[in-house]
Amino acid sequence: MPIYEYKCSDCGHELEALQKMSDDPLTHCPACEKEGLVKQMSAAGFHLKGTGWYATDFKNKKAPEPACGHGGCAAASACAAASS
Repeated sequence: MPIYEYKCSDCGHELEALQKMSDDPLTHCPACEKEGLVKQMSAAGFHLKGTGWYATDFKNKKAPEPACGHGGCAAASACAAASS
């Protein structure tokens, strides 16, 4: 479930609420007891870590070298290093 941020337009009180996406937005401010809560826009609060994500596995990496180490071999029989 996502965490939503709210701010009261009457008193400025800020709070976070864990809600289902299908839940209605909160409107009642617990600080001033008025119906002034407004849902805030905020950035996502998570970072993808570990292997398997673009930022860790593929970003700024070179293509792997071929097994022969010459970088242009189409097949082992055409490679000068493979025949020597």
